[in-house]
Amino acid sequence: MRLLCQDNAHILEFEAPVLAARPGAVLLAQSPVFPGGGGQLQDRAILAWTGGEAAVTSVCIDERGLWHEFDSADFVAGTVRIAVDPEFRRLMCELHTLAHVANSIVFRAFGGALLTGAQLSADGTFRVDFDLPQADNDSLRELDGPINDVIRQDLPVGAFLMPWDEAAASPGLFRSKTVSPPRGEDGLVRIVEIAGLDRQGCGGTHLASTGQARPVKILKVDNKGRHNRRIKVGFAG
Repeated sequence: MRLLCQDNAHILEFEAPVLAARPGAVLLAQSPVFPGGGGQLQDRAILAWTGGEAAVTSVCIDERGLWHEFDSADFVAGTVRIAVDPEFRRLMCELHTLAHVANSIVFRAFGGALLTGAQLSADGTFRVDFDLPQADNDSLRELDGPINDVIRQDLPVGAFLMPWDEAAASPGLFRSKTVSPPRGEDGLVRIVEIAGLDRQGCGGTHLASTGQARPVKILKVDNKGRHNRRIKVGFAG
């Protein structure tokens, strides 16, 4: 299903009727919460109802909507209000945008190297893993230069939908070595574009432009097996 945060990332508070409930969980047709996935952490959020509130602990998608589990055993009915933590959302948007920038630079500089893993962290760092058996680790440690150059260029970041089959047949739109972005029920897939730099399938949240991100530095480069290179990135200041 299409997530509210994908099309309306500015909506951080939302009221919705409860479609179904069990102790400690409610089903909603829509929600502003990003449920986690693709290396991006779930949004931090508070769910409030008449007589109480609790932190959202997990969000699971089913055919009817999104189940929100929360830190309480209450049985909730009626209308609920969800408020997403804006600072944590912004951090995830920033790290995810920077991960796309790093991915695009490695893809171009190292002959279309594919992603083998990625993880954004709450401590303000992220890691990206690539299939790079012949790469010189010293050259990977210098990637902060071109990443910071893209930040200075302040390139617009946007998203659009295209047929999944068309995207799968287009070199470079699906970057993972092992998984592909899910095909929507409408046969479409979401493509995130950094103007003039990169396009790739992605369901996460991002900044509106690269210039909104802080400068970075390469914290560490590790060999993870014969083929895998792991690059850990954090903020420079």
